[in-house]
Order: sequence, then C-alpha cells, then structure tokens
Amino acid sequence: MVNKMFLAMLAFVPFMSQAQTFEFDMTKKQPVYTDAAGYGYDILGEPEKKSNDPFYFSVKVPDGNYKVKVELGSKKKSGNTTVRAEGRRLMVENVDTKKGQYTSYEFVVNKRNPQINEKERVRIKEREKGYLNWDNKLTLEFNGDAPAVKSIHIERDDSCPTVYLCGNSTVVDQNNEPWASWGQMIPRWFDSGIAISNHAESGLTAGSFLSSKRLEKIMTTLKPGDYVVCEFGHNDEKEKGPGTGAWYHYTRNLKIFIDNVRSKGATIIFCTPTQRRRFADDKKTIINTHGDFPAAMKAVAERENVPLIDLHQQTTTFFEALGYEDSKRALVHYPANTFAGQDKALADNTHFNTYGAYEVAKIVVMGMKKLNLPLVKDIRPDFKDFDPSQPDDWKTFKWAPARNVELAKPDGN
Repeated sequence: MVNKMFLAMLAFVPFMSQAQTFEFDMTKKQPVYTDAAGYGYDILGEPEKKSNDPFYFSVKVPDGNYKVKVELGSKKKSGNTTVRAEGRRLMVENVDTKKGQYTSYEFVVNKRNPQINEKERVRIKEREKGYLNWDNKLTLEFNGDAPAVKSIHIERDDSCPTVYLCGNSTVVDQNNEPWASWGQMIPRWFDSGIAISNHAESGLTAGSFLSSKRLEKIMTTLKPGDYVVCEFGHNDEKEKGPGTGAWYHYTRNLKIFIDNVRSKGATIIFCTPTQRRRFADDKKTIINTHGDFPAAMKAVAERENVPLIDLHQQTTTFFEALGYEDSKRALVHYPANTFAGQDKALADNTHFNTYGAYEVAKIVVMGMKKLNLPLVKDIRPDFKDFDPSQPDDWKTFKWAPARNVELAKPDGN
C-alpha cells in the first residue's frame, strides 16, 4: 500500500537527473512557481479548468542551452497552440490538433543571466531587470485560440551551435505587445539543431553594446561552430562628438566584434540596418535615412571577408512592395483605443509589429540560405523561400497576443 502511494506521488513530481533533465505531465496538477519548488505555472498563475486562457510554465535552471520537447494536444478538446519562450521568442506557431490528436515539436531555448564571472556582470538597463531573458528561469508561454499541452520535456544540451544576436530595438526580444523584432521571430525557423541567444537591446549602438559588457558575456560561452550576427546603425548615426559617424567609431567597433568572434573560432555575420518607413513625396519610393552607415558596414565586410545580409536594401524593397498605406501594417501603427489605456494613436515608422518582425526574420533566414552557411541544414522544412518584393499578406497573418502590453516606445529610433 505504501509503495502504491509513493508511486502515485511521483506522478506529481518532475523527473530531474544529474544531467538536468525534466519531465512534466501537464495532464496532472502542477504547482504555481516558487523559487523553493523550482518549477510551476508562472506569471498568470494556473489556468482555470476547461479555459482557453494562455499560461506560462517556468523551470529554474543554470545558464545554457536546453532542448525542449512539447507534446501538444488533448483527449478532452481540440486545440490551437502557439509556443513562445522567454521574452516572446516564437518557437512553434498555430498548431491545430483535433480532440484526441497529439503532435510533438522540439526546439532549443537559450537561458542566461547577467553574471559574467565572480566579479563582473552585464550592465543591463533598469527596464531590462524585469525581462524574462535575464532571470534565473527558463520560461515557456503557451498561447493560441485553445492551448493544449500534454507534456513538456527539458534537457540540457550545450552541444548544438548557438547563434548570438547583437543589435538594437529592431533585433531585441521585445517583451511587450505590440512591439516586436526579427530576433525573436527567427527561432521559429530553426529545428533543435540550433540555439538562438539574443543579446540585443533597444537603444544600443555598437559601442554601447561593447561598453555594457554584452560581448564579454557572449565570449564566456562562444565556441567553434557558433555564429554572431550583428545589426547596428540606427542609434550609432545619432552619436555626437569627435570620431563619431560611419567611418571611424562605427567601423572600428565593428572590427572589435570581428576580432573577438574569430578568436574563438566562430563565424561573424553582418546585417545592414533595417530601413525606416520614410517615403518620398511620390509615396512610392523609400528615402534612405541611414546616411553612410550601410555603406560603411559593407566596406568593413568586404575588407574583412565577413558574410553580409543587406537588410537595408531588402527592407526597402519590402516597404515599397507593401506600399505607402499597407507598409504601416508592418510597424507599430494603431489607432487610439486599440489597446487598453491607449488614448492616442501609435505611429512609429522604425519599430516593427509582429507581422513586420516575422517578415524581416524571413529575410534574414533567406539571407543565410543565400550565403550557404552550414546552419541552413537546420532550417525547418516548412520554411519557404522568401522574396521581400512579394511579402505575405498581412490580412492572413495570425498572432496570439501576449497579455503584457507597453505603450511607451522602445529606446532608440
């Protein structure tokens, strides 16, 4: 009798081995997260029975890459499930399951905290201190019309190549609706053979990325076979003082990235800055707002033999293909009262919404394919070659919004 009771109790406890492996049966009752327990429903708490509300599930783990396998579906209902990780990183989107049908997906989540070593930490901004990206937990968000999750399997896996992202508000994992960036959409297109580690932050220049010790943090785990992708320019062009501009501080800082990354046997990739939505008087042609910065990055890339994705040109094509009015649909342009507490219209011509970020992520993946980088073998089979002159229809784009909304514009412009 005692043995039977003990076995029954085990059903409610996650399996954890020395290799940091966790198994959660989501058809059983799970606790609300506490530091003491180290796992459980988080942020929104435990979902009510028979509800279709989104929910979060967190596990306390050390820094590293974790392979996650989710089994989606339910014997009680049909489901529509989207899975995101940490700061709204898209991992799995809009999976439909019939009642009693199950389907599994695997992906890798990178988890980190600001600690570099015993004495040094990344100098994160005050606003970043509440981000899921910098805490001591791996957090999964289950969203959609009717999220249905049977089980979650998490295991440490530092063997796969990691793609580190460096940049500003057009790259960062934007934590709040309606803002989004390509860096948080690109994990959707890679299988469990690649990890994405996004170290970008709004408002940063190449120089402030370095001075805030973000590259130092990357260097602690960077290894041969990894990649570092850099997109800077939006904020660098606003710097004032001696040595500023495209051809001195900016190019010098890019060279610092190159030398550090290559010293670890990793591959560096440049992305020219995404274009702003600024049309000429004809309302057909996008005006360059980045001055010499795209050309300066291209010059460094050519001189140093760095693979380059021309996001500047590709997003120009993207905006012009959408046209003057529909290009607003790719950015944070929303009439007043679209979101709770929003008494004024939002009209931002720099920062992408979820549709725009999703499309730009496709441009980046397509750029990687054209460069024939080894990581392209891990692109998911449902990725279709993308041409920004023929963007996806924004009317058919489906996104399950998170509950957290922020009306204030991200740092930078």
